[in-house]
Amino acid sequence: QVQLVESGGGLVQAGGSLRLSCTASGSIFSIYSMAWHRQAPGEQRELVAVITSGGSTNYAHSVKGRFTISRDNTKNTVYLQMNSLEPEDTAVYYCNAVAAPTYWASPDVYWGQGTQVTVSS
Repeated sequence: QVQLVESGGGLVQAGGSLRLSCTASGSIFSIYSMAWHRQAPGEQRELVAVITSGGSTNYAHSVKGRFTISRDNTKNTVYLQMNSLEPEDTAVYYCNAVAAPTYWASPDVYWGQGTQVTVSS
């Protein structure tokens, strides 16, 4: 199966920057879209940004212009560059991928374990 491991979270002051990484490993035939979601305490998980295998991107309105999603297909890795961070960005950030582990398997959705991002005011 496919495993996703995130890294790069931490504590940062408002206005600062962080870069999250998420690497897929395991049995991977093909990775289609990759995305970042986040979940703040007491809130539902929300989509932050998504990138297709061809590089098309889409962002939540709240992060547009501040966050940039990118991917390195040679490394099965997706990144989230977060600039001008605000306290409202505080959440656990989760990576996910739509991937097929073998050529005969249907694509499925895989999730990482999450990484905490805390923005202090």
